Amino acid sequence: GLNRLTAGVFISLCTPVYSADLVISIPPCTNIMVLGEYHDNPSHHQIQADFAARLQPRALVFEMLTAAQAKLAAGVSHGDMQALEIALGWQGSGWSSFEHYFPIFAAAPEAAVLGAAVPRAQARLALNAGLVDSFGPEAARFGLAEPLPEHEQTARQAVQMAAHCDALPVQMLPGMVDIQRLRDGRLAQSALNGGPVAVITGNGHARTDWGF
Repeated sequence: GLNRLTAGVFISLCTPVYSADLVISIPPCTNIMVLGEYHDNPSHHQIQADFAARLQPRALVFEMLTAAQAKLAAGVSHGDMQALEIALGWQGSGWSSFEHYFPIFAAAPEAAVLGAAVPRAQARLALNAGLVDSFGPEAARFGLAEPLPEHEQTARQAVQMAAHCDALPVQMLPGMVDIQRLRDGRLAQSALNGGPVAVITGNGHARTDWGF
């Protein structure tokens, strides 16, 4: 993932507690900033907006958008919440209210919008065909061509089980881990488009130990 390829600032917003000192402390040489979140916590999205305002990235990369969705935002003012929501097809997407995410767009009005979401069809391919075939030629570059160490695979499967309320069949867990790794890879691939870049994603992907 990204940790293998370039230095970045990884921030997981695990609590709603916020200090303005965080924004002030952004290193001037930051090229990629990864901003984790709890998706349904509006405070996290405001913090992300504060960081984006400070960084003024060339691009905003969203876990919540596919590449096709993100292209629909081209030419739409980042200051027009209704137009952006409609263009992106946000309503009914299953993500938190666009009202929560809109301040991030507004904070970086000149930034390109990039999508790193893995479409469902591609996720299903990962379950059936494996990571390398579903990701494509750059799988090795993003650490997807090798199996995880056994202890990490076990730990990741436990996280997936807990995240799904201990309701997943055990045989599904390896595939769920593969899908998470696939998403990590797409986020890293999308972030490497020239900086500075701000990545908006869930805390699981913003982990420095096994996030992207």
